[in-house]
Amino acid sequence: MRFERSIAARIWPALFGLFLSLPALAAEPAPSRGQFYGGMPTEYPAWFKEGFLNLSEDVAEARAAGKRLMLIFHQNNCPYCNALVERNLSQQEIEAAVRRQFDVVTLNMWGDREVTGLDGKHYTEKIFAAANKVQFTPTILFFDEAGQMILRLNGYLPPARFKTAIDYVGQRQEKAMSFRDYAAAHEPAAASGEMHKQDFFRAAPYDLSRKATKGRPIAVFFEQKDCPACDELHTKVLPDPATRQVIGRFHNIQLNMWGKDPVTLPDGRQTTAREWAKSLDVKYAPTLVLFDAAGKEIIRSEAFFKVFHIQGIFAYVDSGAYKKEPSLQRYLEGRAEAIRETGQDVDIWRLADEPTGKKP
Repeated sequence: MRFERSIAARIWPALFGLFLSLPALAAEPAPSRGQFYGGMPTEYPAWFKEGFLNLSEDVAEARAAGKRLMLIFHQNNCPYCNALVERNLSQQEIEAAVRRQFDVVTLNMWGDREVTGLDGKHYTEKIFAAANKVQFTPTILFFDEAGQMILRLNGYLPPARFKTAIDYVGQRQEKAMSFRDYAAAHEPAAASGEMHKQDFFRAAPYDLSRKATKGRPIAVFFEQKDCPACDELHTKVLPDPATRQVIGRFHNIQLNMWGKDPVTLPDGRQTTAREWAKSLDVKYAPTLVLFDAAGKEIIRSEAFFKVFHIQGIFAYVDSGAYKKEPSLQRYLEGRAEAIRETGQDVDIWRLADEPTGKKP
């Protein structure tokens, strides 16, 4: 009996203290939902065509006018789609070249309109986008007079690079050379200057075998010297702490896409940086190619992206989300929502040196 009283003497004060603390805990406000910044609605030019949404007919109509078909996948409030219209097509030379050489038709990658593909099959816009593995917007497909795809641009390219692409297709240069060679010939000379350094880059020798990577996913930064787009990546995007944290979980190497540095590939084969870039069809610097731990390419970034998307691409692979969610855009949408639920703001159009919510 005395033992039971002793226990009670110790327990009841503790329980009473707990009950007293509950109202205080209940009064703790839940974190407010974070804000979402950076989405931009886009008004597409009136000279874009509605199209038949039957690609064979769209190709035929373009051919009859002496043009080729440019098919643009977009999505609502996409800031990169907005940049395509307001930064690229707002330039008189670029707009004139596009209008002279192409019929332009747009598809919403989440839309429900019926589309008839070149295979004669019927799709909704969103199913057609998934069938064509559209992961970024804008994604642009260029078709020749026979309905063969000549070039694909995965994501937004700044004006000069976009002009190179439309010149290549519009002037039928595919008959003379690959786009990789054409783009290289029209890029600024890359004979001098230095490549950017990062503490997460592995030093040579470049060995991507399983033994060397120790089960980590792989990220290969294909770059070149005297590369303004590389400068922006390294000075405006990669300094972001959260981005560096997720990149640090990869086995990262930086290669000069025109260099002769020896590389051991994930399957053990030996090659050079230049030959590997060519075999991977790397067209521009910088191009970031992400592989899983087994050395299988999962996704690549070959366009202009800001902090949220670069960080998201790495997190998509690092988290293993790609195994269950084939759409990067769906993953990014869920990631943004999860961040906002913690009370943090999300800004999809921010550079590392800009505050969240900065207006373009």
